[in-house]
Amino acid sequence: MLRRNIRLRREYLYRKSLEGKERLLYEKKRKIKEALEEGKPIPTELRNEEAALRQEIDLEDNYTSIPKTHIDDEYANATVRDPKILLTTSRDPSAPLIQFVKELKFVFPNAERMNRGGQVISEIIESCRAHEFTDVILVHEHRGIPDGLIISHLPFGPTAYFGLLNVTRHDIKDKKAIGTMPEAYPHLILDNFRTKLGERTANILKHLFPVPKPDTKRIVTFANRSDYISFRHHIYEKPGGPKSVELKEIGPRFELQLYQVKLGIMEQSEAQIEWVIRPYMNTTKKRSFIGNEPEPDDKRKRNKA
Repeated sequence: MLRRNIRLRREYLYRKSLEGKERLLYEKKRKIKEALEEGKPIPTELRNEEAALRQEIDLEDNYTSIPKTHIDDEYANATVRDPKILLTTSRDPSAPLIQFVKELKFVFPNAERMNRGGQVISEIIESCRAHEFTDVILVHEHRGIPDGLIISHLPFGPTAYFGLLNVTRHDIKDKKAIGTMPEAYPHLILDNFRTKLGERTANILKHLFPVPKPDTKRIVTFANRSDYISFRHHIYEKPGGPKSVELKEIGPRFELQLYQVKLGIMEQSEAQIEWVIRPYMNTTKKRSFIGNEPEPDDKRKRNKA
């Protein structure tokens, strides 16, 4: 098993190293295509390679013309089988953290909760690989308050590190008014993930959920505002027919703040860092890294005027 994992990792890194060459070849083909479509002469630097490149262009279709990336390798099997998630905590978890992880088990379909005990991260990852888990979610706390969440995709990554804020559990309100938490596959709403980093973050989050049935009445929302991702969990009913929709929040609710994305899994300290928040980024109030911020109402009125 260990040799197999090493071999798969080497193959993945080799394919990732070829991305630069494939991207350069793709740009050359794109320039030739544009020149032929617009009736312009072939660029001077590509005239020696024109014949070989045009032959490759003729053999390509819509699927093979676009170069693949390491992201395609990371989630290559995402559509083949449903995600299988392991939920665990930091060592010696408090009672509120254990309760919060129990509720997360109902939020993520096909999730299993494991008591951490004295296990180290490498043992947990190896066990997950042996049992064909697709993701590991690790929840941290500080003085009994959940403050961190790590999502690591298996077997090659990526790993996303989030800060956890404003956690409100399912049992805060009246349990009779809320009712039991359903376990049907939910519809997923991802709002304002418009930048390249936002699309990457949305890709990590959406692959935690399997494809739902069209008639399911459960909704999970990740809404980004000022790089704070708000999580909300609702169910809806139609008491008065199709035109009458009643939305009811069932919790839990919390905010996520992304601070690092790593090209690897949790146990790999040497893995390449794809993105990390820096101290000076906190002062850039007008810049958003995950999504585009809507303009204030008074600014919109001035622009229209």
